[in-house]
Amino acid sequence: MTPASQQALEGLRDLSTIKWYVIPLLAIVFYIYTLEIKKARQSKNWDAIFAGLTIFGMDFLNETWNGLVFYFTQHSAFWTTPGDTALRTMVGWNIEIMFMFAIIGIIYYNSLLDKKEDKILGIPNRWAIGIGYAAFCVFVECLLNAGGHLVWEYPWWYRSFGGVWLIFFFGYFHFFVAALLVIGLKTTKSKIIAVSTIWAIPTIVNIICAGLLGYTY
Repeated sequence: MTPASQQALEGLRDLSTIKWYVIPLLAIVFYIYTLEIKKARQSKNWDAIFAGLTIFGMDFLNETWNGLVFYFTQHSAFWTTPGDTALRTMVGWNIEIMFMFAIIGIIYYNSLLDKKEDKILGIPNRWAIGIGYAAFCVFVECLLNAGGHLVWEYPWWYRSFGGVWLIFFFGYFHFFVAALLVIGLKTTKSKIIAVSTIWAIPTIVNIICAGLLGYTY
């Protein structure tokens, strides 16, 4: 087990580590969602909410399989967040990351151009903006890694050319692709089913693995 993994297990899901700044951050997330819900009630367009829930659900799914990598290898997850946090929820996830991913889907949706067919640098704007945000997330993750806040153990998941592309595609870009596909569905019912499925998979896996079988990750 790597030193980063050992450190990440310390205080894992320990509520005594919660800090007061979590409260205003939670309030900000609630404020953003309530504003979007108010607009959705008036416009009958709930896509901002669906985009927000989709990306957070995709991150939940990512963190679940990443934690399982750690559990079954007993060495390291692909990424580990051993540093100071108000609450470490998994070895690679903490409350600060969760708040960010709770709203990034809404940020993405509100960045889209009004017309689907409009392009940016010759690329349909929904795809181009997703690529841009995914690339920015990778840049931020590299800074966090350089500062020791986010640890990568495996050579194929690192700040090399090949590693960065893996992080781009499997760490972030597919989040925005999922949001794009969900908001592109024709009916509200189909969007609800899609988002519910995305959330159900990691929820069930975590209930079985962590809740019933006692896996620690």
